[in-house]
Amino acid sequence: MKHIPVVLAACLFVSGVAMAQTGPSAQIETSMGTITLALDRVHAPVTVDNFIRYAREGHFDNTLVYRVVPGFVIQAGSYGADGKYRATHTPIALESGVSNLRGAVAMARDTPNSATAEFFIDLDDNNATGLDPKPGDASNTTGFAVFAHVTAGMDVVDKIASVQVGGGKGPFPDFEPTAPVVIQKVTISEAP
Repeated sequence: MKHIPVVLAACLFVSGVAMAQTGPSAQIETSMGTITLALDRVHAPVTVDNFIRYAREGHFDNTLVYRVVPGFVIQAGSYGADGKYRATHTPIALESGVSNLRGAVAMARDTPNSATAEFFIDLDDNNATGLDPKPGDASNTTGFAVFAHVTAGMDVVDKIASVQVGGGKGPFPDFEPTAPVVIQKVTISEAP
């Protein structure tokens, strides 16, 4: 019986450490349900701040999930529900290092330092598909910056991943949902 308080104190200490390390979170309200993200300032501070900036400016509000590739990713960012592209800020530098596993959220980009507001959620472990940095490459030159992971609503992500595609518009016409999937609002909550 004397060991129970020590174990309880140790559990509370570990919980306190976990609470102290908790970063900001994001709630993505979609037309198919809500997805909650834990944002990772430890591994991708510039990318997290970039995402928060766009969210707080309302950039993601009433935008489309415009790319759905079952077993790979869903992608969204700057295409309004009206189909028009929204202007973005100056691109940010690539921060790579965290693996693209199921539920990871990463910035889409063309070249290593071209990410703006486009992001995707991994539907599967995509670490061997070219989304992670290539072994032996210089840091922050290959791969995609994972800046968050889904903590709730992966069922919503999977529901989005099962919609019919071939909408014929946007940057990925073969992978755009035929019935629009709308991000209604993105809300940021800072850690206490």
